[in-house]
Amino acid sequence: MGAWNKPLPHPTETSRPYWDGLKAHQVRLQRCEACGRWIFFPRAHCPACASRSLAWHEVTGEGTLYTFTVARIPTLPEFADEGPQVLAVVELDEGPHLNTTIVGVAPAALRVGERVRPVFDDRPGEITLLRYTPVGSSHPGVLTSEPTKGEGEPKPVAETAAPAKRKVSCKDLGAMKALVSEEWSGWSNEFLVSQEITDQFAALSGDDYWIHTDPERAKAQSPFGTTIAHGMLVLSLASRLKLPLDYEIVDFGNIVNYGSDRLRFAAPVPSGRRIHARGRVKAVDSVKSGVQVTMEIAIHVVGSERPSVLNELVMLYM
Repeated sequence: MGAWNKPLPHPTETSRPYWDGLKAHQVRLQRCEACGRWIFFPRAHCPACASRSLAWHEVTGEGTLYTFTVARIPTLPEFADEGPQVLAVVELDEGPHLNTTIVGVAPAALRVGERVRPVFDDRPGEITLLRYTPVGSSHPGVLTSEPTKGEGEPKPVAETAAPAKRKVSCKDLGAMKALVSEEWSGWSNEFLVSQEITDQFAALSGDDYWIHTDPERAKAQSPFGTTIAHGMLVLSLASRLKLPLDYEIVDFGNIVNYGSDRLRFAAPVPSGRRIHARGRVKAVDSVKSGVQVTMEIAIHVVGSERPSVLNELVMLYM
């Protein structure tokens, strides 16, 4: 993963036990030994009775969603890859409120008052951040920058065997047209777009502009706060993203790639981020040489609702 490019907190003598706890995947709060009040944020004395007899205790970190807002415009350029951000206040079971971000759920599905659990974000490396997700979410409790199958390798969508796909004959025009849909497929596997891969593409293509290849200059001068992958690189990586389609087109002799009816690079892919894709059949047409299928493919940075690449790929089945 590329270097973490976002602002990070700086632990003080007073707050260090809290940050050390997160590094150990624990939520720790102060409690006043004089009046029993739970305290957050970390302080040197109790805000209720002014006692300095404060002790640190491990808690579950669970609570309820007190309030939230959806930031669709990045709060800083460095957060352009995370949009939309769900900025939230969680009321811990012990009483204190803390500011956080919600992950692993679509904003439209969130409800004030629902139960939430902690997510420890180890990706910055030098410090661990505390995020939250609904208690019923399948989102992992720890986020890490370590790829599961080696740097840049695709990650399986699931470890279980894929169900058998239905066969659709390209000679059956009605069956082919039935594939046209407004609904997107499920998400593909993920792929890490590392700085190394971006540099290799720059060397191969000759496009070594600093916004792609110079992390220090990009951090200082780029509106994205980091280097970004070339649009054509992200497009080419579509072949590494396997869409979980429930059908397989058969009975053809050859497939010809006719190119794209429409291609857009709608949002940047910062270095060190993972991408995944989903697709849908937009059109099926009978032509002289066979059946022409237009597949719309959307490639997203993982966690971003806005696609980075939208490609209407035209394939001819002969």
